[in-house]
Amino acid sequence: MRIAATLTAAAVAAAVAVRVAHSRDRRFLHPDGRSFTGDLEVWGTLEPTGAELFDRPGRHPVTLRISKGIGTRPGRADILGVAVRVHGPVAGRRHDLLFSTAGRGRVLRHVPVPRGSFDTVYGSILPYRTGSGRTFHLGVQADPDAGPLGRTLESVVAAARHDGGVLLLAVADGSAVEVVGRLRFGAELATKQDAELAFDPVRNVPADLHPVGLVHGSRALAYRLSQRWRGARPATPNPAAVVRTNLHR
Repeated sequence: MRIAATLTAAAVAAAVAVRVAHSRDRRFLHPDGRSFTGDLEVWGTLEPTGAELFDRPGRHPVTLRISKGIGTRPGRADILGVAVRVHGPVAGRRHDLLFSTAGRGRVLRHVPVPRGSFDTVYGSILPYRTGSGRTFHLGVQADPDAGPLGRTLESVVAAARHDGGVLLLAVADGSAVEVVGRLRFGAELATKQDAELAFDPVRNVPADLHPVGLVHGSRALAYRLSQRWRGARPATPNPAAVVRTNLHR
């Protein structure tokens, strides 16, 4: 597991370096994407997790972005991504959750893997820690009971337009995977709104559900560099959250 995490961190660092060298006025991480309004319905877990978002059933407005990590041609395989900004459950609080296509199983789920279709499984790569000290991985996956998202960003837009844009939110603890909620795509956001979005999975988090690990820690720098480079407004500084992530607390 440690070897997989180290290799993943090295891959992230190399990708960041390449994007910084070749990008300007656009994201150098997941540059091609579409953003939507939406909502997250949470029905809770079988046992308390220590995270209010999962332990209190409810419905929350969200902003969704689905993207291609490298920016290959339409229909070609890529490391696909899903970014979710939950507006709540505490009023005024942003909670950013980021996922990418990864392998399956306890080891390979730590490694980003290209996929050819958006109808697949996305993972958080490394774990999250809750207020009770429990750690687990998060993931989203295509809803088998909804319409297909397809192989292109345009097909995702079409699915959302016809109420077929649905993803399931899951908690993975060891080999056990529990679906805890449903994400529904709403209206597509304008191109300008998409460009202005600045997700930060390290700083925009509550204390009771935050990422831990070296790869997540590298995101703290990578996303801030990307946002400043393209002129977007970065997240409010949160040094305590960055330290907490890097120290696995």
